[in-house]
Amino acid sequence: MSSEISNKNALKNRMASFIQNKQSKLSLETHIPFQVAVVSNLLSISRDPIIRDLTDLDTRELRIMVNIGSYGPITASDIAYQTRLDPYSTTRAITALVKRGLAQYAQTQTQTRSKPVELTKLGNEIYCKVATHLKQREEKLLETLSDTEQTMLSTLLQKLELNAEDVLANEVKHCESNEQAVTRDHKEIVRWHSRTHKKN
Repeated sequence: MSSEISNKNALKNRMASFIQNKQSKLSLETHIPFQVAVVSNLLSISRDPIIRDLTDLDTRELRIMVNIGSYGPITASDIAYQTRLDPYSTTRAITALVKRGLAQYAQTQTQTRSKPVELTKLGNEIYCKVATHLKQREEKLLETLSDTEQTMLSTLLQKLELNAEDVLANEVKHCESNEQAVTRDHKEIVRWHSRTHKKN
């Protein structure tokens, strides 16, 4: 059986679980944000048994560690911006990594409010193992997609991210203009949006 036929059968089986009631106003099986969230849930690092065997870090700490390993030394605010996690959770995760000896604050000449962090030797060892596995898992995940489809998927996801940021930032601004309550996380989205669209 070809992979194309197998995928069609798998999709048919999957869609059979979406029995929409008559009052429904939203078809989740074709709702893009829902579809993206479902895939994200499936690909959650914490659900990967091989990674769970490599480290007992929780999902957020793992995401932060991978980000530090890929871009460090890096500040907490830059990590929050890149991962789209709220700053408070990001700072907590960094603190946890430092306490476990997996990350440390980098020595810098400049005095800044947010000190950049980097991985320790132990942290980098775990990062390399996790990164190697994630790359292998990506190859398996994308093996049924052509090079053109992979490029298109990456481009579309980038556009979707920027569109999501734009929509959310405008919603926050609309709420503020109507004197509706917004949280610190909401305001952070506006700051991200401003940073994304700053003039060079």
